Amino acid sequence: MPTLPQKAAADKPADRDWAAALQAEMLTVVRQAIEHLVGAELAAVLGLPYARDGVRVGYRHGSKVRPITSPVGAVTLTVPRARLQTGAGTTEWQSQVLPAYARRMRQVNEAVLQAYLCGANPRRIRGALRPLLQGRALSKSAISRIVQGLKAQLETWRTRTLADLELVALYLDGFHLRVRLGGRVSPVPVLAVLGVQRNGPKVLVHLSLRGSESTDAWTAVCEDLAARGVRAPQLCVIAGSKGLRTAVERTWPAAAIQRCTVHKLRNRLTHAPRRLHDELRADYHAIVFAEDGSAARRAYVAFLKKWTRGCPGAVASLEEAGPEWLTFFRYPRSQWKSWRTTNSIERLYLEFRRRVKTQGSFPTADAALALLYGLVASGQICFRKLEGWPDLVVTFSLPPATTEEAA
Repeated sequence: MPTLPQKAAADKPADRDWAAALQAEMLTVVRQAIEHLVGAELAAVLGLPYARDGVRVGYRHGSKVRPITSPVGAVTLTVPRARLQTGAGTTEWQSQVLPAYARRMRQVNEAVLQAYLCGANPRRIRGALRPLLQGRALSKSAISRIVQGLKAQLETWRTRTLADLELVALYLDGFHLRVRLGGRVSPVPVLAVLGVQRNGPKVLVHLSLRGSESTDAWTAVCEDLAARGVRAPQLCVIAGSKGLRTAVERTWPAAAIQRCTVHKLRNRLTHAPRRLHDELRADYHAIVFAEDGSAARRAYVAFLKKWTRGCPGAVASLEEAGPEWLTFFRYPRSQWKSWRTTNSIERLYLEFRRRVKTQGSFPTADAALALLYGLVASGQICFRKLEGWPDLVVTFSLPPATTEEAA
């Protein structure tokens, strides 16, 4: 009588046979389905004119064999050929179901792109998709062509109209990427703008690489948004860049300004020795996390009295922003967490840095922007709805949102 390990070993070949049989059956079904759809498509092209007026528009002339990689594996198709009569002569019929020169179905290309966005290199992509490819070549150039589609999508996204977005507030901030420019790898600023719609969702509206975070660079960003239909926001949440502050004031002079409290804390700590950081941080948090605006002002006065002599640099850094780093107290308490920092854009950068930490640098600026855009467009980076969004009606005196918008 066979032991249990012997019995399990005897069952394994049968398990593999069933798996192979299932795979073969799936490939047969997929092949038949594609061939049926292509045949029906051609029949519709050649058949409809006869039913209408009897004019011949083309004729079949044999078939051809085409290999293609489907979501369940590689299949070899037999597809019909036909010639169509046009005013310019005779042309070869091209299927819309199975485009000319396509070697992989759209779903396979999407899988390749998703693997690339997750950080896989060509070797790892080929390994991950080996069950689908089944010996079919997937070269570095093929992967590059698939990724090139991101650049075309990026260009369309960067020039699209924004007039249909009802943006009530904007987050504006920059971060640096390492990009090869002029034969050298250098940190290059990426300027990003995140909009808040009237019903709460956040949407990325701008990405661009610039030479610096100067006033001129940020002014070009703001003017680009205005030219594409963005109406003047009622609130702008910004980092501590003076160039950004000036650009916002030039473009949207009526917008309220909220300086990021996290950036301001970091700036203050640079003016103090490390042994004072914990105490400075606690006193600063007493202002930022106060119960209301009045309590925040009292904590602010107490901070000035305590640290004017002990750490004048930290006090000067705090006074530099004026009242703009406490603007969030004007709004409902439910929104304070969202308005007081640019963390939404910081998260975009952190997710991107996690993706590229093994890559080091990018060969071109377009490659860096395409990848960053792809992470957002594919849903790998998502933005949370504004906390306290139902109170936006009160905050900005908006008309009530419809049921569809609230969803």
